[in-house]
Amino acid sequence: MEKQIEANEELIAFCGLYCGACPQYLKNICPSCRKHERATWCKVRTCCISNNLLSCADCSTNVLECKKFTNFISKVFSFFFNSDRNACIERIKTIGRAEYAKEMTEKRVHSIKRR
Repeated sequence: MEKQIEANEELIAFCGLYCGACPQYLKNICPSCRKHERATWCKVRTCCISNNLLSCADCSTNVLECKKFTNFISKVFSFFFNSDRNACIERIKTIGRAEYAKEMTEKRVHSIKRR
């Protein structure tokens, strides 16, 4: 059974994507980035966990200067999915986690699109 999109701060990925509206999460294929314990390949996830951060929005380093956030894989992902994770992080910083989850749920999207 497919899940319904819901506003839930726990479904905000460490990199700012919103798992709550991700097709893989909704189809029960992925448990969400936060709960995906086998996602050890994700340097952003590993960094946030080791630094006790909820997301890159809580980090003092500018994400555009962070080599873990702007790695090759993330650039490929951004291109293919027309995703702007930096805009997601900036939006979380601006409106907060709860409002971000609500906004992404209302828009029914897992990422802010690149411009």
